[in-house]
Amino acid sequence: MRAISGKEGKVKEYIEALISQHRDFASNVSQVLIPTEKVVTVRNGKRIVKEKNRFSGYVFVEAALIGETQSQLRNVPNVLGFLSATKSSTTPMPMSAAEVSQMLGTVDEIQDVPEEIVIPFEVGENIKVTDGPFNGFDAIIEEINNEKKKLKVMVKIFGRKTPLELGFMQVEKL
Repeated sequence: MRAISGKEGKVKEYIEALISQHRDFASNVSQVLIPTEKVVTVRNGKRIVKEKNRFSGYVFVEAALIGETQSQLRNVPNVLGFLSATKSSTTPMPMSAAEVSQMLGTVDEIQDVPEEIVIPFEVGENIKVTDGPFNGFDAIIEEINNEKKKLKVMVKIFGRKTPLELGFMQVEKL
């Protein structure tokens, strides 16, 4: 189902409430899913973990569209409609078994994979050193090493450029 971006959680809650209140609806709708992933970023030297929707604007529903089920799902608040084969079609397009297993497999992989840090730095970017003996100095990023979580930067000290190797947590963007 297509939903208003940012309202996926509300749509899921509403459908789950319908499942618990209506026996006929519950017999036709078996599962509601919003695939998410953990995204780790470093901001101001702090590690921030956020849950992010993998498919923004979509709520996946496993349902048998028998009787009033389709219209009840379509009339859920914040639902824009179903994914269909053509723009003029109102008939929902089911996902293939391969698509479902790929999506569910991806969701399982994400939960098992150790959290990766999204590096908010780029080569040539100006940064400020926030930790260590060069605290307060401005620097320019020369190289990024994702594996070691280190940056090679050039700091201007007494008019001379000096290379330093600093950790991601020791710097912040200007």
